[in-house]
Amino acid sequence: MTDYADLLPIAHQAVDLAQRIIRTMQPGVLTAKGDRDMASEVDFAVEAQVRAFLAEQTPDIGFLGEENGTSGATRGRMWALDPVDGTVNFVHGSPLCAVSLGLITEGRSVLGVIDLPFLGTRYSAAEGSGAHANGAAIAASATGDIGEAVVAIGDYAVGEGAEAKNRIRFALTQRLGSEAQRIRMHGSAAIDLAWLAAGHVDAVVMLANKPWDTAAGVVIAREAGVVVVDYDGSPHTFDSQATIAANPKLLPTVLAMLGEEQKQG
Repeated sequence: MTDYADLLPIAHQAVDLAQRIIRTMQPGVLTAKGDRDMASEVDFAVEAQVRAFLAEQTPDIGFLGEENGTSGATRGRMWALDPVDGTVNFVHGSPLCAVSLGLITEGRSVLGVIDLPFLGTRYSAAEGSGAHANGAAIAASATGDIGEAVVAIGDYAVGEGAEAKNRIRFALTQRLGSEAQRIRMHGSAAIDLAWLAAGHVDAVVMLANKPWDTAAGVVIAREAGVVVVDYDGSPHTFDSQATIAANPKLLPTVLAMLGEEQKQG
């Protein structure tokens, strides 16, 4: 079995570079990416520096960045970076944003580092090595009762096709609002998954899957005892359409609720 933990020091160094930029540089000029979506100068600066650093340190591993796509030999192994996950939050001065760097091997997340620059917390994991926050081991919650669960949900869709996509999102939000203890929308997939791993939330429902958003968080959550799956309950991969995650006791309830709302929609 490959010891992916050997690559953690390099991943931490890359995220150190990103953290310094985010903490010291203003958002600057915003570049529109579509309906109500944008990238800041910080997004581009972080991605450029991390891409260059990893190309030098791990030339045999490809790279996928949210802003400028792929580079290097991306078959087999690939870094996946969201330079500022939660750009809208960052631009508005909210501390709920993160750097998310994951390593994907044959479509599976195997290593991840998520740093919350304005909250002073870094989450990390490598497959088979457990999950950690600032170096201390973490574990997901064990609640199996949806009435005692805090559920984080992903952002609603924007842009083309948003109305159709949001029907199930709105219906599921209403269902969760009536049955879960609380629902939360943090605006950052990385934070959702990291906080799930740390037990701050009990389930995550994102009806989307962008590898730069989820690669790091998926492995951190798994190593903390979470099961992460697609719509149909199959294991989560690079190609999954959704990112549904909870501990093994709570996950069946969440999947059943999603399935019922899909049928009605």
